[in-house]
Amino acid sequence: MDLYAEDYKPWQPVVCFDERPCQLVGDVLEPLPRQPGRAKRVDYEYERQGVCNAFLLFQPLAGWREVKVTERRTKRDFAYLMREVVDVYFPHAETIRVVLDNLNTHSPASLYEVFPPEEARRLVSKLEFHYTPKHASWLNMAEIEFSVMVNQRLKRRIPDQATLTTELAAYARQRNDAQATVRWQFDVQQARTKLGRLYPQLS
Repeated sequence: MDLYAEDYKPWQPVVCFDERPCQLVGDVLEPLPRQPGRAKRVDYEYERQGVCNAFLLFQPLAGWREVKVTERRTKRDFAYLMREVVDVYFPHAETIRVVLDNLNTHSPASLYEVFPPEEARRLVSKLEFHYTPKHASWLNMAEIEFSVMVNQRLKRRIPDQATLTTELAAYARQRNDAQATVRWQFDVQQARTKLGRLYPQLS
């Protein structure tokens, strides 16, 4: 929350990161197209086409986000995405502060498992991980952005990974063009009141 309260610093961007599974579902029968006075009609039968993963990077103070669709969400996938964060999205940043959930794949160790030590060290030296507390992943603004994304793009059947990639790229472009962001109103003082049992008592 201290990070969220800071002013925008291009050389020290705050980037919220999250991931979610996406179920791929196809139609058994071709939907009937929309006609004047009648909505598009979709048969209740569907066909499961598997599951893939969506990674989300969200920089709230800049109104910027990037969504990457992958087959899995392994340590390797995380490590390669973090390399993109450093080398592609924020190559001129001194330090990139990443807000993320405390999962076993979300650690500097993942980078050392995937890359040679000198490359992993180079990347880790630019990344500063800020983990949300256990059972408090709602403190990650990426969850709010994911909720918007689901409502705008994922409340329909998407049959394959290529279609999902196209849909989410269009979503990111539209939101970036509008510089849409999150109006975060939960500050440290409110946290000390609402989550008082988790804070040490100051005397």
